[in-house]
Amino acid sequence: MVSKSKGKQEDNLEVVEHALTNTEHFIEQNQRTITIALIAIVAVVGIFLGYKRFIVSPKEKEAQSQMFAAEQYFEKDSFNLALNGDGNYLGFLDIIDQYKVTRSAKLAHYYSGISYLKLGKFQDAIDQLKKFTLKDEMVSPISKGAIGDAYSELGRTDEAVDYYMKAARMRPNNFVTPIYLMKAGELLEANKEYTKAIPLYKEIQKDYPESNEGRKIEKYIARAEAGLVK
Repeated sequence: MVSKSKGKQEDNLEVVEHALTNTEHFIEQNQRTITIALIAIVAVVGIFLGYKRFIVSPKEKEAQSQMFAAEQYFEKDSFNLALNGDGNYLGFLDIIDQYKVTRSAKLAHYYSGISYLKLGKFQDAIDQLKKFTLKDEMVSPISKGAIGDAYSELGRTDEAVDYYMKAARMRPNNFVTPIYLMKAGELLEANKEYTKAIPLYKEIQKDYPESNEGRKIEKYIARAEAGLVK
C-alpha cells in the first residue's frame, strides 16, 4: 500500500515535470522571439555603458575643469562672475547649458541658486534650486532651506515655512535641523501662529539643546507662549 506521503511526493513530482515540459515547449515555440529580446537587452546595456564611458565621463572631466573658476568666484562672493563667467572660463549658467548630462551641471544649479539668492534675485534663486536633484547629506537640506529663504524674502510665508520644514526633516542632524526649525518657528511666530511655532521651539529644546539655537531657545518659547495668552 502506497503511503499518503509517498503519493503526495509523486503528485508534486508530476506537477514539476509538467511545468518543466510546458517551459521547454514555450522556449521551443518562442526561441526566435526570446533570442531577439536577449540581443536587445545586451545591446541596450552595451549602449548605456558606452554612453557613460565615452560621452558622460569625458564631459564630466571637462565640466569640472571649466567650473573650477566659477567656484573660485563663488567663494569670493563675486556672484555675477560665478554665474556668467569672465570671458575665459564658463560660469555656472554656461555649465548647466553645455554639460547637461553631468553631475557638475546638476551641482551648478545649486551654486546658481545660491548666487541669485545673494544677488537678491529671489525667483531666479527658487527656479535654479528646484532643479538641484543631487542627493547629498548636507547640500540637499541647505538647498531646500535656501528656497525657504527666497520665499521668505518674497513675503510668501507659507511656502517659506514649508521648505524650512522640508530642510529640517530631510537629513536630521545637530547642525542643519535646528537652524531650519528656528527659521520656521520665527516666521510662524511673526505671523502670530503661536500654536505652530511653540512645538518647533520645544523640539529644538528637547532634541538639540547643545546647538546655537538650543542654547537660546528658552526665551523664544517664553515669548511665543506670552503671545499665545494675549
